[in-house]
Amino acid sequence: MSLAFIFPGQGSQAPGMGRELAEKYPAAREVFEEADEALGFKLSRLCFEGPAEELQLTENTQPAILATSVAALRAAEGEGLPRPDFVAGHSLGEYSALVAAGALSLRDAVSVVRKRGRYMQEAVPVGAGAMAAVIGADIETVEAVCKEAAREGEVCSAANINSAHQIVIAGSSAAVERALPLLKERGAKRAIPLKVSAPFHCALMLPAQERLAADLDRVEFNDLSVPLVTNVDAAVIRTGAEARAALVRQVSSPVRWRESVEVLWREGARTFVEVGPGKVLGGLVRHTTHDARALHVEDAASLEATRAALEAVAEAAAGD
Repeated sequence: MSLAFIFPGQGSQAPGMGRELAEKYPAAREVFEEADEALGFKLSRLCFEGPAEELQLTENTQPAILATSVAALRAAEGEGLPRPDFVAGHSLGEYSALVAAGALSLRDAVSVVRKRGRYMQEAVPVGAGAMAAVIGADIETVEAVCKEAAREGEVCSAANINSAHQIVIAGSSAAVERALPLLKERGAKRAIPLKVSAPFHCALMLPAQERLAADLDRVEFNDLSVPLVTNVDAAVIRTGAEARAALVRQVSSPVRWRESVEVLWREGARTFVEVGPGKVLGGLVRHTTHDARALHVEDAASLEATRAALEAVAEAAAGD
């Protein structure tokens, strides 16, 4: 049975994240120091203290979550957690996963995702794009409604396919607004507008994708020491060239998280450790596989609990 480390994306941020890790684990503290130096400002202070309004800005949120996730990873490694057999990350989290796999340096990753956040914010005028969460409708229904709701020149499509019945849509504000009552008519339990700064993972992000591609071309990518399941194809990759191409296409393509978890399960992953702030991905793993063990590492208590749980799994496997 294999072990997968999974890394959260935007939405998991909160003032105070990473502070305890940095205080208790030197390896985690070094991550924040390196991120501060790479960016030329105190990202660590923003993570540890806020203010929340500044942390919520996309160009700050993305490097902040990445740094906190990598800090949690380094702390976990220092405490003897086993090396994963696979890695994956949700949207922004794919960058954290690539750092974990040795494909990207932390310095390059935080610099690129800060630009990524700014490009995504600038791609669409404020108010012109929107996102909404859809609960209780399957992907076929969502895709049909999105197509129906989008008028000429508009965009509306699935952006995050998180589980069989949890999907996020994105696109032009008017089209997303039209889609919500249609989704409820077609059986969705809930269709809720999200408070986001831009319509991520849809065709409106193509300008951001083009700008980011130029930056990623200048970044060194190593082949992966641990295979990764990509968002864009829900496929296993092992080379730096594949990783770079996937990150480019990811910007305007849907996050195929449910399929990614299914791929990890087929590859033998039975224990999933969410590394970074929050426990959202663990919940999605349980919705998709039911029998999976979902753990997390975001502070000292969760790190110790996860270490003990993994030791128990190893002991049980040895006794079989």
